[in-house]
Amino acid sequence: MKEYKIDQLRNVGLISHGGAGKTSLTEALLYTAGQITRLGKVDDGNTTSDYTDEEIDRKISIQTALLHFEWKNNKINLLDIPGYADFNGEVYGGLRVCEGAIVLLSALSGVEVGTEQVWDIADRYNLSRILFVNKLDKEHASFDQALKQAQQRFGIHVVPLQIPIGEGLSFKGVVDLLKMRAFYFEKDGKMKEDKVPQELDAEARSHRDKLIEAAAEAEDRLLEKYLDKGELEPDEIKDGLRSGVVKAQLFPVLCGAATENCGTQLLLDKIVELLPAPLDRSEIKGEDPSSEKEKIIKISENSSLCAFVFKTISEPHVGELSYFKIFSGKIKSGDDVYNPKTKVVERIGQIYSLNGRERKEIGMVNAGDVGAFVKLKNTHTGDSLCSEKDPVVLPSVDFPHPVIRMGIRPKSKGDEERIATGFSKLHEEDPTFIMEVDPDIKQTIIHGQGELHLGVMVDKLKKRFGVEVEIEKPRIPYRETITSTKESQGKYKRQSGGRGQYGDVWLKLEPLKRGEGFEFVNKIVGGVVPSKYIPSVEKGVVEAMVDGILAGYRVVDLKVTLYDGSFHEVDSSDLAFKIAGSMGFKNAANQARPVLLEPIYNVEVTVPEEFMGEVMGDLSSRRGKISGMDPHGNFQIIKAQAPLAELDKYSTSLRSLTQGRGVHHQYFSHYEEVPRDLAEKIIEEAKREKEK
Repeated sequence: MKEYKIDQLRNVGLISHGGAGKTSLTEALLYTAGQITRLGKVDDGNTTSDYTDEEIDRKISIQTALLHFEWKNNKINLLDIPGYADFNGEVYGGLRVCEGAIVLLSALSGVEVGTEQVWDIADRYNLSRILFVNKLDKEHASFDQALKQAQQRFGIHVVPLQIPIGEGLSFKGVVDLLKMRAFYFEKDGKMKEDKVPQELDAEARSHRDKLIEAAAEAEDRLLEKYLDKGELEPDEIKDGLRSGVVKAQLFPVLCGAATENCGTQLLLDKIVELLPAPLDRSEIKGEDPSSEKEKIIKISENSSLCAFVFKTISEPHVGELSYFKIFSGKIKSGDDVYNPKTKVVERIGQIYSLNGRERKEIGMVNAGDVGAFVKLKNTHTGDSLCSEKDPVVLPSVDFPHPVIRMGIRPKSKGDEERIATGFSKLHEEDPTFIMEVDPDIKQTIIHGQGELHLGVMVDKLKKRFGVEVEIEKPRIPYRETITSTKESQGKYKRQSGGRGQYGDVWLKLEPLKRGEGFEFVNKIVGGVVPSKYIPSVEKGVVEAMVDGILAGYRVVDLKVTLYDGSFHEVDSSDLAFKIAGSMGFKNAANQARPVLLEPIYNVEVTVPEEFMGEVMGDLSSRRGKISGMDPHGNFQIIKAQAPLAELDKYSTSLRSLTQGRGVHHQYFSHYEEVPRDLAEKIIEEAKREKEK
């Protein structure tokens, strides 16, 4: 395989709101670059990047596809990253290894909430960006509206590099504002260059002035000349543009129509000319695992190995593959590499270059490049690989919290182990998917980013591992506590011939503040309860707490003091004092005004302003308490707290309320007392379940 120098590489993420046309644009770029010989279509299920059964069936991107092609003697590694909120974990992992990104906007819908989300993630990684306004050939397309929204949300440094010639059915080309030339699109991605149409000349010159001003602001020397002379040379404008893009201070806007392969040649040119190569980042920060001090890694083929695993996939007939990027050094098949997280040395097997489903075995990957190798036993997504003599840990991927939970049960008895194994493999591929067996509610719970996300995982479990589960409503992990102080005796005495059982304790129960847990205090004096039996008393109390007082939920946030009791020289035992401890706890707890607690979650909802009223009303109907609102471009972030019991399938309801434009995050905050009327219903339901 052809080798490329670091300055000939571009690692680019393709990101947007779902449905903006990323997969179609990927297909057009591959075709224009000569990597494929025909244009696939999403509806036909034959695109290069959407190749899994789930993606073909649902006609959406579900996992990041790794692709590559050559353009003007440069290698472009393109990561086609899903846009739907259910799969936004892919954005965090994919962008982690990119220096630049193409942000796709639909000329029909402009900036959507998903666009804002991926932009914010790109900000977090300080990525260079080019915006591409797509679907200009569609009826009702508006470049100006999409541009206006982008500038309102992302700032004045969003600057057109092109403007369209016509829109909708009359869309036929673009004006290049640098060259002040028109490019008319023909079939198969070909173009014809001509002069700028007279009716667009004034508009083009106005945009060009703003472009030159933005380029000048990228470099002090250019700004000084521009302010002094009012103009810059063509090469100086290009230098300023690239400098601004590399620094993530300037975001040029291009346009086209992916399904018609219009604008892809010009986009490829700008990827090579403007987006940074790995060397433009020159160094990255890691951590020395022994000292935990910051360690700077120079981007170089001649430095010690520093690589990062950013994704794991499972392929039929091949097994698991790990996607990785080399930040410094190189990796060859057969190399021994060190994982500083697991402290294990592992040997690299086959290394592949990928284009969607297609893979080609290669012998080596150099600094700045990406590839895939057969998964190592002790290396996972987010892990670093390095030389054992020069170890370094790179920051892992900070994946988003789950926003939905569902209960599951096996369709066939005895499948529990296969389910756990299958879901564990799927978590390896997608860390935003989590399975847990919750002993408190005696239910297996799966967590994810939306109903679609969890549905895909259940389908994968069936197709790949041959095991089926049924979805059920998730139970709520309620807790119980006391609200007053009470004392009580627990006395266990049994004599039926021979050695008996005797344990006698006095306990004092006191409520603690929310979240303070459990405290056991021994205040026995004079040996009225021998010290050897004290742990058994505590054990009896703890076991009784697990069983609950009101509805069988675990008791929390209380202090138990053992302060008196008695024993029998012959009949006392650990078992007797454990039972006495349990009895004393139950006696006191039932008199200490027990109450039911429910989990309260912090909720952040991002919605367009026009849906504010409906969303706030819906949150209030879910017993939510609004704590604040923050403007975020054309959107509002509503901050609230709501009971987990009221958030079942909230992500689905929110999308319905906001026509798919609202998203939310939720995470645990604290436990709070359940209102009395609801508590009574929950307690009655728990009793009925127990009697079944």
